[in-house]
Amino acid sequence: MRGQPIGAPLGVVPEPDLGHHGDVEVGEGLVDLAVNVRRAPMPPWLAGPLAASLGDLARYPDPAPARAAVAARHRRPPAEVLLTAGAAEGFVLIAQALRGVRRPVVVHPQFTEPEAALAAAGHEVERVLLDAADGFRLDPARVPADADLVMVGNPTNPTSVLHPAATIAVLARPGRVLVVDEAFADTTAAPGVPGEPESLAGRRDLPGLLVLRSLTKTWGLAGLRIGYLLGEAALVDRLARVQPLWAVSTPALAAATACAAPEAVAAERAIAAGLAADRDHLLARLATLPGVRVAGRPASAFVLLEIPGADRIRLALRERGWAVRRGDTFPGLGPDWLRVAVRDRRTTDAFVEALADILEA
Repeated sequence: MRGQPIGAPLGVVPEPDLGHHGDVEVGEGLVDLAVNVRRAPMPPWLAGPLAASLGDLARYPDPAPARAAVAARHRRPPAEVLLTAGAAEGFVLIAQALRGVRRPVVVHPQFTEPEAALAAAGHEVERVLLDAADGFRLDPARVPADADLVMVGNPTNPTSVLHPAATIAVLARPGRVLVVDEAFADTTAAPGVPGEPESLAGRRDLPGLLVLRSLTKTWGLAGLRIGYLLGEAALVDRLARVQPLWAVSTPALAAATACAAPEAVAAERAIAAGLAADRDHLLARLATLPGVRVAGRPASAFVLLEIPGADRIRLALRERGWAVRRGDTFPGLGPDWLRVAVRDRRTTDAFVEALADILEA
């Protein structure tokens, strides 16, 4: 039985809908707090190359320049980079290329696509469920020693928890592929840390490490589909062999090149710092509401709320014009959980007022 928690009796945990994603929560006239994509005017250094790429669509895409640019950003050789049509394609490539793994384990709650891709490829997946009472803290000892494929998010969607890089590194070992989903790593910031705190994207010393990245969140490129994988050259080549030809479009490659430039990285760091301030404001406002609990220490572009009757509250919010992400489709959560995107302070204040009215009703 796929997706069974390790050590749990069969049939105890209801099977969540792994195919449900936040975009289906959004509707006409609703304020979108369900999708974790930043919406802001595109900077000229990105808009220019994207527009220019449209004049080159008669030629097949050439990934080499973008691959070199991403490699330079992470101080790796190009052979350790695989460009993908969004992070989601990366999970599919992993599931297809690694059909020989015996014991794949996914650490939950996290983005459901890694497990869905594994299941679609015929893998029987085991789950390690992190505990809300423990702040969704990652304990490497809970991962079976003989697991030969381990997948974990950092920062994790939907919990927004950022695990220490040293804790995740403990999971790497010969004979195991360790996949770290860093799709939201560029949204994190820490005082005194010049780069992305706890990222493993630059680590080349950990056996079997695959780091998955996305460019769609911070730069509002969800419709363009661009991401990449970082890892040992032999492992990256193994994934590339199952990737369709010309999987990444010419405009997406232009975006990858632009977003890897020093100007883009500096802008990204400034955006992450501003996001941290907006997140602190959201958390402070939520702390005034009775019965609302934030589990863990949020570090990304969203927060996870535990509210009794959250399934009904979500519908009441929708009637008032607010779209939030249901939590019961994430393994390890249930109907009392909601994920809320961090937005500007004015939007946050209006949302919290609407939520307060519902709670008082």
